[in-house]
Amino acid sequence: MLELVTYIVEQLVEDKSAVNITSEQKDGVETITIRVAENDIGKVIGKQGKIAMAIRSLAKAIGIKQGKRYNIEIED
Repeated sequence: MLELVTYIVEQLVEDKSAVNITSEQKDGVETITIRVAENDIGKVIGKQGKIAMAIRSLAKAIGIKQGKRYNIEIED
């Protein structure tokens, strides 16, 4: 899952070197935290949060298939 999120985010941003994606497992939920350059945050979130919602929906669909729970966070 981490590789997929990394790939998607890198395709959206201009500064690929500033992309930092980490994963933390807690209470059966894997939290994936996305950090990008300040200029690229809007590109990852999208208008009205549509891109962020799409990434979260994709993570939820994959999680259902794998029997896992994922939480996607985008940090400023």
